[in-house]
Amino acid sequence: MEKPDVPSEDLHKISPPQPADLHRSLLMALFHRKSKTKPNGKKPATEEKKLYLESEYTKARVSDFNLKELVTLPREIDLNEWLASNTTTFFNLINLQYSTISEFCTGETCQAMTACNTQYYWYDERGKKTKCTAPQYVDFVMSLVQKLVTDEDIFPTKYGKEFPNSFESLVKKICKYLFHVLAHIYWVHFKETVALDLQGHLNTLYAHFIVFIREFNLVDPKETSIMDDLTEVLFSNSSSAQNHVKER
Repeated sequence: MEKPDVPSEDLHKISPPQPADLHRSLLMALFHRKSKTKPNGKKPATEEKKLYLESEYTKARVSDFNLKELVTLPREIDLNEWLASNTTTFFNLINLQYSTISEFCTGETCQAMTACNTQYYWYDERGKKTKCTAPQYVDFVMSLVQKLVTDEDIFPTKYGKEFPNSFESLVKKICKYLFHVLAHIYWVHFKETVALDLQGHLNTLYAHFIVFIREFNLVDPKETSIMDDLTEVLFSNSSSAQNHVKER
């Protein structure tokens, strides 16, 4: 690939031009707010009411950013480098977001990986379909993605190392799985998220992720349709995001 106008070493380790305060505040919140009082008892598979659609929560944000500008490919950056950098960032942030409610996501409380009326099954490398609990499913997702993003043959970090032909399809697979995790958090663990006062971080992360996957057509809209009501509400509060969605 052509040499970009950036230092040659560790290209996709260069962070996308995302607001540093967004990531700092999320990290600080994830590690310092877990001591708050949290709800006790078992949770149902889904919320009877969509708590995350209530206006007092949908208005919560870390801050208002122009999400379109955050995901747009810079002219001097290779497309695969940009996808690699953003995908790795979203993996880390969604993994951290899930970690805040992971103690409530157990084999007993979440006996299946669900969101809305959808149940997700895990398919291994041989294509074998497996029903598993939500924490098992998330563990499979995070372990697989960690393995992929740290594999130099798939996510190369050195200048001159080519991305594999299968790179885009792997990024699409990763993004689909990460969406499943976000959807599960909203549907089953939003009460815990509110108890931790992290709904603003979750909303910002979700909206940013949706704009990214739509910008590069990384996830089939049918896959994300179960959260279209949330997407519409969140983007209606952000003119830049709303305009971007209407283009699709």
